[in-house]
Amino acid sequence: MLFDFHRCPAAVSRHLLTAAMVCSVMSLGAPVLASTTKDDATPAKATTSKKTAKPTDEDLTAKTISAATAAAAAADLGDPVPRATARDPMDIIRERLAARLGAARVPAATSGGSVKVVSNDPTEVKPAPRPKAAPTRVAALSPGLADPTMVLGANAVGSSPRSAANTRAAGSSHWSYEGENGPAAWAQLKPEFATCGSGSRQSPIDIRDGIKVELDAVQFDYRASGFRVVDNGHTVQVNVAAGNSIEVGGKRYELVQFHFHRPSEERIDGKPFDMVVHLVHKSVDGRVAMVAVLLDKGSAQPVVQMVWNNLPLEKGDEVAARAPLDLNALLPTDRRYYTYMGSLTEPPCSEGVLWMVMKTPVEVSPEQIAIFSRLYPMNARPIQSASGRMIKESN
Repeated sequence: MLFDFHRCPAAVSRHLLTAAMVCSVMSLGAPVLASTTKDDATPAKATTSKKTAKPTDEDLTAKTISAATAAAAAADLGDPVPRATARDPMDIIRERLAARLGAARVPAATSGGSVKVVSNDPTEVKPAPRPKAAPTRVAALSPGLADPTMVLGANAVGSSPRSAANTRAAGSSHWSYEGENGPAAWAQLKPEFATCGSGSRQSPIDIRDGIKVELDAVQFDYRASGFRVVDNGHTVQVNVAAGNSIEVGGKRYELVQFHFHRPSEERIDGKPFDMVVHLVHKSVDGRVAMVAVLLDKGSAQPVVQMVWNNLPLEKGDEVAARAPLDLNALLPTDRRYYTYMGSLTEPPCSEGVLWMVMKTPVEVSPEQIAIFSRLYPMNARPIQSASGRMIKESN
């Protein structure tokens, strides 16, 4: 404890000093001292009384404080301090307090205006140290969350191959093609999948009764490009390097990726095919155009074989092919097509998709079909209602 009286007037300083020392003694366990004892009233007798018994520490402390009080009072009245006291009362009080508390001896203060008491009492309760604040960790944004590109069902359009695979694996709410999370339950799995159950232009459909007209040819601008293959948990997806596009109806769409389904999701007059490949394109304003190439059993298909040669060993992994891929070899020679408005065939089943289904299928070998069947024996959404929509086909 530290009592500093340097800046107080002499009289106030003496009174406060006396009061402080009395409070200190009382708080540390000293007996209550009465200020009106007989000894205090007659200090001369107290100093000359007969020695009948050995005084206790409490008696000495009380007498010392009484002497200090008297000296302070005399000074206040202008009287000289009694010369009977040979030692400074404050020195005596310091020694008594130190002996009482078991404290280390404190050297005499160079200034008479302050008193320091240092306690060595092991039972004294010390405030617990304040715990250090835990360091703040700043988490980096996940690439999938930071990527603002549009996601088409399980297929990421315009995103990196790796983030597309992660989107399928982590953000698909475990939708599947069969079981309790199959197509009948898609609309209930997540609010954003609601269109799968409420949409009026859903895909795939059974293509029937198309209106035969002179459709503008689809202008394919495909060239040999690098590609990466990923098994995303729903299909085998191929992410293609930029530089491939189509133009239809005066609008240009960039090829982003293509993937496979077995059996074909689209039917022609009720007839299914062994497989289908969907080529996903996107325009600068975010519109989606799908080109569907039907695959039927026959001879080996070179583009399909290049994809199979680069299949990853684990789902979610991607394999960068060393040789480029020319998708012109995947297209039929006869490029007449059916067209209609539909939706994505996977959650979230978004509508407003322009569909172009090639009328002539492309052959794939039984071995190539078998390889895909080992991974995905069935990954096709059931046929949806045409709901009276317009279907046109090339003459």
